[in-house]
Amino acid sequence: MATTKDFLNHFLKCTDVVGGVSVRAMMGEYVLYYNSKVVGVICNNRVLVKDVPAARALMPDARLELPYDGAKLMLYLEDFENAGFVKRLFEDLYACLPEPKKKAKK
Repeated sequence: MATTKDFLNHFLKCTDVVGGVSVRAMMGEYVLYYNSKVVGVICNNRVLVKDVPAARALMPDARLELPYDGAKLMLYLEDFENAGFVKRLFEDLYACLPEPKKKAKK
């Protein structure tokens, strides 16, 4: 089941105050970015973030779920309506993730 536009719009509305949050459609689902770094995915009406120590520290009881077959397990972010928590989570994720790779010039 693909993520619905209603779910995506609700997520984006809830995180609008966080700033720096964007998504890109990818194969019927969405890649989730924070200030140009990939922090997770929106898949099957679920928000999943990368399973890194910073995220685990803030969400120690979060369920690990597969976004799709063959993917790595990710942490299920249930409380995305709490903008203060999401901002802190995304800032912590951003700090521990590598910079995006530069695209080669053609």
